[in-house]
Amino acid sequence: MKNSAEATQRIRRTPYTSRVDAAGVSSYSVYNHMLLPTVFKSVEADYEHLVNFVQVWDVSCQRQVELQGVDAARLAQLITPRDLSKTAALQGKYAPLCDERGAVMNDPIIIKLAEQRWWLSIADADIKLWVKGLAYGLGLSVKVFEPDVWPLAVQGPLAEQLMERVFGSVIREIKFFRGASLPFRGKEMLVMRSGWSKQGGFEIYLNDFALGEPLWDELFHRGEDLQVRAGCPNQIERIESGLLSYGADMNESNNPFECGLGQYVDLEADVESMSLPALRQLAGRQERELTAIAFPEEIDLSKSELVENGQIVGRVTAQAWSPKYKEFIVYAMMETVRLEASSEVVINGLEGRFVPLVRKA
Repeated sequence: MKNSAEATQRIRRTPYTSRVDAAGVSSYSVYNHMLLPTVFKSVEADYEHLVNFVQVWDVSCQRQVELQGVDAARLAQLITPRDLSKTAALQGKYAPLCDERGAVMNDPIIIKLAEQRWWLSIADADIKLWVKGLAYGLGLSVKVFEPDVWPLAVQGPLAEQLMERVFGSVIREIKFFRGASLPFRGKEMLVMRSGWSKQGGFEIYLNDFALGEPLWDELFHRGEDLQVRAGCPNQIERIESGLLSYGADMNESNNPFECGLGQYVDLEADVESMSLPALRQLAGRQERELTAIAFPEEIDLSKSELVENGQIVGRVTAQAWSPKYKEFIVYAMMETVRLEASSEVVINGLEGRFVPLVRKA
């Protein structure tokens, strides 16, 4: 999709769409039935700007599924194997959502607004329908719905400086995955230190559609000398940073251990989680694992299968040339036996090596 004119009632515009169009977006995707900008100048040029300055991202497609009621906390815990019992108010936790088989249904940030009010800040999947079904089937006293909230991300090394100009010095006090209720033009809204990049930044959970354009304009007015630009989640930066994309790197055919999400599975926790019994049986028994492979130069991987010596040993999920590491990085779901056999792999005649999804600085 090249422009927002193609949006319909099935593919929703956002409070910021007019500003995104005016900023020169060159392509959109559809994510949670909503427009998501994917490129402005080019993936490479957008990356270079992101890692050096500050960008404003329309991520309204990062929909919230709200759980509200007496059983809200119980339902939130039921759908994830991560222990939520010590979650503080206005704290978010990255947590896989898993079903009774241990399959990954989504990987949201779960945000506790209050004891009886939680948000699932979801990736691309109709999670609301699954959660509503569970609530109804179990007879829980909880309302499950999509609130009128449209996140706007401010990302990049100069993000904190820009946010302070708009919201005040309180911005510097917000810790990672923590939030504060802050006013903009008389309307209180959640602001969290978070975002789908490792360059630093914040997400503003706008809760008044009419304030979308004024908020966007204020950020650009205040950030002119910071070289603020419109941007979007960037494939190069997310691969360098070890950030996973649900629907690409993993889906409901995978369990958390296959996806490198084992650290978010609290196997010993004394909590009510539908997936923990299955995951306790699956732990340490995965036959495939998501990994990264670094090659010294770009390699033609137009087909998704990774073939070595005539045998399919893995499936490509993402790939990009990394300016930071000066390597071509490939994410692949690999057979565990192949990973254990050696630390090197030869694909299309080019030798690569397995590297951690998240590298130490």
